[in-house]
Amino acid sequence: MSPNANHNGSAHHDHGKCVADALAAAREICDQRGERFTELRGRVLELVWESHRPIGAYAVLERLKADGRSAAPPTVYRALDFLMEVGLVHRIESLNAYIGCAHPGAAHASQFLICKDCGTAEELESPAVDAALAAAAGDHGFKIAGRVVELSGTCKNCSGS
Repeated sequence: MSPNANHNGSAHHDHGKCVADALAAAREICDQRGERFTELRGRVLELVWESHRPIGAYAVLERLKADGRSAAPPTVYRALDFLMEVGLVHRIESLNAYIGCAHPGAAHASQFLICKDCGTAEELESPAVDAALAAAAGDHGFKIAGRVVELSGTCKNCSGS
């Protein structure tokens, strides 16, 4: 099961395990790629996974300072850029915030469901949506260089479904 699965109010969601799984996956991916998974990178990833709500870089910075770390904005952005580069986090463009990747290390096109009421975000990976976008772009002779699909609405917990 991916670290993001069953987080929306499931009585069976073990968030501690969720964070631990994300950190373990990060260590494994960095080891496989010969990348350093530093203590700071680990703490930034942990803060991103702290809830299933996207978190901004300055909120990460404030949490690091609350931990007693002397971090500056460039340090946080470098850590977040690294985590995105190795496929551990995604940037939610509309919120200028970050969320943990549900499929770390695997190349994939994602879509995000963002609840306007509670602020949670859930990553989807729908090949059908990806294929439809590629086909529609191709019909117009457009070559996609980057893709961010964000849907805002109300999650099942907030809508009572």
